[in-house]
Amino acid sequence: MAKAITICNQKGGTGKTTTAINLATYLAVAGKKVLIIDIDPQGNSTSGLGIDKNALALSIYSCFSGTADLASAIIKTEIPGLDIVPSNIDLVGVEIELVNLENREFRLRETIAQIKANYDYIFIDAPPSLGLLTLNGLAAADSVLIPLQCEYYALEGLSQLLKSIDLVKQSLNPSLDIEGVLLTMADYRTNLTMEVIKEARQFFKEKVFQTVIPRNVRLSEAPSYGKPVLFYDKNSLGAKMYESLAKEFLGNNLL
Repeated sequence: MAKAITICNQKGGTGKTTTAINLATYLAVAGKKVLIIDIDPQGNSTSGLGIDKNALALSIYSCFSGTADLASAIIKTEIPGLDIVPSNIDLVGVEIELVNLENREFRLRETIAQIKANYDYIFIDAPPSLGLLTLNGLAAADSVLIPLQCEYYALEGLSQLLKSIDLVKQSLNPSLDIEGVLLTMADYRTNLTMEVIKEARQFFKEKVFQTVIPRNVRLSEAPSYGKPVLFYDKNSLGAKMYESLAKEFLGNNLL
């Protein structure tokens, strides 16, 4: 039975999608069966794995709207063991469509239940907001992975996210856990990066991954080629750090 992990931060540009694609890829290469569910209308996980988001027969929108089940929307990627439920701009209207429905926060959880036995890990790439789509991601997850960029105000925005996670635990998903906090976009030439790393470790203690993801040109270029960094430049620092993260993640999740 898969462990479902929502990658979530209401701030944009924290490395959510980069983490979803690259962590999932290294886990698949390590022999795990992995599914990414893209619930961001921008569809960056979809295009970042080389899938044309404008030419989808079915997408996660089809599952939310009830016109298809999740199994039929799954696409195999070019990476053995890694599948994706894609997304595109169609998803923009789903929050309005769901707003008056009963159990609207559980649509994703209900649809994931059908395929959970087929995977080791399911990563849900949430949009950069705390709306109904993200709530669905949190209600469906066993845990939350929070990417935190090493920048000014990063920790300030986090308190709102932690409040939301607490509310979800109280009302929708009592077993929701924090998988870990991943420090991203580190630039070790700046005092600020060192300060954020120190503060995050003081606040979250052992929940902060030891692996820190640096700012890396190859990492940011890879999605425009529709490839995870492992298949774009496996020798880059960004690739090596996501490989390190995958090992650390597996060490924390002994199946």
